[in-house]
Amino acid sequence: MSFSKLGLSAPLLKNIEAQKYEQPYAIQQQAIPAILQGKDVLGIAQTGSGKTASFALPILEKLQRTEIAGNRFVKTLVLVPTRELAMQVNEVFRTFSAGLSRRVKTVAVYGGVSINPQMMQLHGTDVLVATPGRLLDLVRLKAVHLAQVELLVLDEADKMLNLGFKDEMDEIFGLLPAKRQNILFSATLGEGVQNINDTMLHNPLTIKIESESISPEQIEQIAYRLTPEKKGPFLRYLLKQGDLQQVLVFVSATRTADNLVDKLTKNGIEAAAMHSKKSQGARTDALQKFKTGKLRILVATDLASRGIDIQLLPYVINYDLPRSPKDYVHRIGRTGRAGAAGQAISLICPDDEHHFKIIQKKMGKQVEILETENIDLKGF
Repeated sequence: MSFSKLGLSAPLLKNIEAQKYEQPYAIQQQAIPAILQGKDVLGIAQTGSGKTASFALPILEKLQRTEIAGNRFVKTLVLVPTRELAMQVNEVFRTFSAGLSRRVKTVAVYGGVSINPQMMQLHGTDVLVATPGRLLDLVRLKAVHLAQVELLVLDEADKMLNLGFKDEMDEIFGLLPAKRQNILFSATLGEGVQNINDTMLHNPLTIKIESESISPEQIEQIAYRLTPEKKGPFLRYLLKQGDLQQVLVFVSATRTADNLVDKLTKNGIEAAAMHSKKSQGARTDALQKFKTGKLRILVATDLASRGIDIQLLPYVINYDLPRSPKDYVHRIGRTGRAGAAGQAISLICPDDEHHFKIIQKKMGKQVEILETENIDLKGF
């Protein structure tokens, strides 16, 4: 199926083609027509399944048929759990709205930065992408009003509940009009998400994308067995000997991220860390440089990496293994997207081997662990 079959207009199709999207993902094939028809949608899908475009494209199409906003009563609201995801979703809207005949103003608001510039941007906003806490701050300051919201999107609803946003979300729901279109995306259908589904959605189209489709076969998975003291030198060996460019490295802790970046930089490898203790400006700068290819290595923790969505990311390295198999699939799913080849590399110490076996079993795929004892790491 092609995007031209989904009910999108020629200008949007042109923007889709410019972004080198050839065929819609499974979730896009089902969600786009349903959203255009005004239906509520419940999507169960991991990050990397194409869900952002599945709601951004039909929202932009619908906005082409409405008048330009001229006040602080926002009509389309997208709630997300993290700053990085807010910026990412906002960027997707801006990318696909470029050159449309009806200008669409999208704004992302989130904590960790000054609220005043965000307040000044809000007049005339068509699409507001927000984290719950900052949105309520702006509502209390009367910088934005929710009484006329016509379309609500909850993106990564399970993460919002896990991060303790339930009370804020309930307060926001209380400010919204009863009659509206609702779109809910979540990686899982836990009790909290099910409760939102039962109370908020009206006869929704339910779309479930199995996790197997998010770990495509074109991802080449490689693992190396080594001792903890060799992890740093071996990482530098991989990066230099393979001349790897645009590499996303996952670590388990903020301290590890900073230490790793320090060692890489001292060895002539340009790198930056992205984690919760970094300032918003530093995180935004690092992500932008990495996405545009100006930064070779980005070292990130799992939570901070939410919102890193790069169409042709070639390499992911698990410097530390994640705690859960689902997080492993989420990590490696950052590469090998849109039919492109990708490589996921894991560094396995003796204490990791049992956990790595569990990950492989849950994933349903065996990954060979290569030996490193004969590799000369002197000078790395």
